[in-house]
Amino acid sequence: MDHIERYLEEAIKVIEKIDKNRIERIIKSLIELRQRGGRIFFLGVGGGAANASHAVNDFRKICGIETYTPTDNVSELTARTNDSGWETVFVDWLKGSKLNSRDGVFVLSVGGGNSEKNISINLIRALDYAKEVKAKIFGIVGRDGGYTAKVADVCVIVPTVNSETVTPHTESFQSVILHLIVSYPTLKVSEMKWESVK
Repeated sequence: MDHIERYLEEAIKVIEKIDKNRIERIIKSLIELRQRGGRIFFLGVGGGAANASHAVNDFRKICGIETYTPTDNVSELTARTNDSGWETVFVDWLKGSKLNSRDGVFVLSVGGGNSEKNISINLIRALDYAKEVKAKIFGIVGRDGGYTAKVADVCVIVPTVNSETVTPHTESFQSVILHLIVSYPTLKVSEMKWESVK
């Protein structure tokens, strides 16, 4: 029971410490993105990739925004990895998707990328390209936010309350925050199924 109680107490502390203003700024930016006909490209690996896939569904269905993630197409992802390498897999996919200044790149990562430690170089290269074409950059990341926090227009950092549970809290709260965003009254355009049942 000790681990269960500690983990849930940590989750409460994360909620208390999270920067709500940054969440609101992301929501406002996404409303503007939709108004100008922009698309969202979610990037993540591991749990972040799973959250990205879920986000694509919700942002398309609930918010009416054209949304994609490269990790949903395993054939293209593995072909690009095999042919060009893991470090360029996201940037090459964004180039193929004709990322432009109307669009947004949304990173879901625990560390946000760190070139000095050679971690998530694929995200760093993708973000550099997003900056080059002047696409908006968003993130929900953990730890200190890494490269994503440095270059993002808006980045929510999931607060570290225990260095031993950074990954589970970051990936869990990515989902919590994404659900908060898609259910925001002025961003959602379609009611969710169970909320629409009387």
